[in-house]
Amino acid sequence: MSQRRFYEQELVPASRGLAEPQVERDAVREQLERILAHPLFTHSKRYPLLLRWVVERTLEGHSAQLKERTLGAEVFGREPSYDTNTDPVVRITAGEIRKRIALYYHEAGRENEVRIELPCGSYVPEFHRPLQAEREAKSPVEVQPAMARPKAGRTTVLKPSYLIGTGAAMLAGLAIWFFWGSPLDPFWRPFLDSPGTPLLCIGGRGIASEVSATPAPDSQTITVTDQIHREYVAFSDATTLTMLAGLFQAKGRPYSMRIGSSTTFADLRSGPVVLVGGFNNGWTMRLLSQLRYHLARDPATNVEWIEDRTNPAKRDWAVDSQTPNLKLTEDYAIISRVTDPATERMVVVAAGVLQYGTIAAGEFLTNPKYLEALARQAPSNWQRKNMQVVIATKVINGNSGPPSIVASYFW
Repeated sequence: MSQRRFYEQELVPASRGLAEPQVERDAVREQLERILAHPLFTHSKRYPLLLRWVVERTLEGHSAQLKERTLGAEVFGREPSYDTNTDPVVRITAGEIRKRIALYYHEAGRENEVRIELPCGSYVPEFHRPLQAEREAKSPVEVQPAMARPKAGRTTVLKPSYLIGTGAAMLAGLAIWFFWGSPLDPFWRPFLDSPGTPLLCIGGRGIASEVSATPAPDSQTITVTDQIHREYVAFSDATTLTMLAGLFQAKGRPYSMRIGSSTTFADLRSGPVVLVGGFNNGWTMRLLSQLRYHLARDPATNVEWIEDRTNPAKRDWAVDSQTPNLKLTEDYAIISRVTDPATERMVVVAAGVLQYGTIAAGEFLTNPKYLEALARQAPSNWQRKNMQVVIATKVINGNSGPPSIVASYFW
């Protein structure tokens, strides 16, 4: 199968594409129940509700009805004429579902399960054979809904965000062809071309402690229980870590992962580094303290913000960390790609003021449309320059929205 054929597969009726479509539909329904029984979904009402709805409607052949306004009315009880811009409940819920599905399939042992995906920009799920079966078949075949009849000549394009979200290692060869030449290329190529194995360094529990070049003196006596507590990570940081790991897998580039408290200065000198997390990652705080845009906080007022060194009195990008979760409306993040003068290695930073900003930073770094937006406002020859980008994300009912650029700096 050619590379172009793989990414643009013609939709075919179930009767043509599969010998026993009902068996395939039953397998999808069984996989849906398996996903919804996972803790990623059991602690929410909205995510299982929307995912079950779009899967069932697609299997029944009604995918044409899966539009944002229709879903808002039928799934979430909104008025049929409600404003989707002021109440983006469907978009936000779908975004969280995509992230949680990516986390689910990133777990070991999922290779033999049917894959249910919700592509970015669509509310129509896609169904795929297990990765192991696709390896054997050498031809991925999508499960088609009953009665589905496409328009003549219509194709389904598997976007790079689909590959990034799932982190499917089996697609690495074709993904390399698709990755380079996409808007991801100008930002990530200098990083991935750097010598050494990339390190993903994620923040730990709570506020970051001081970082050092060597392990702490008590590292030989720390108990197993103490170590477990030290290695607690935020779900938001884990989500961003998964998105970035999926990108590296799509590129076919080996990488390693460490928690900040277990990372040494020597580790940072061994290759390019991605620092995930803000206040909870001491290495992030060390690097940002030297740059124009950095994180700041006022313990007396619980206010945390992104400070511009050229205008320190400005606090446009501030958040009260004690705001009730469901009342928070906006968060911010710093994205940096710089050569650290201390290590002489390239470092990418994804650091939110709060957790929603970190998730938005991960989405920005792995979604071609956001990096394309950055390229449009960047100076010439920006690909090899150091850079910092400040992004904002709307937060509605405890869920982050799409990232938007509010400031950038290149040097």
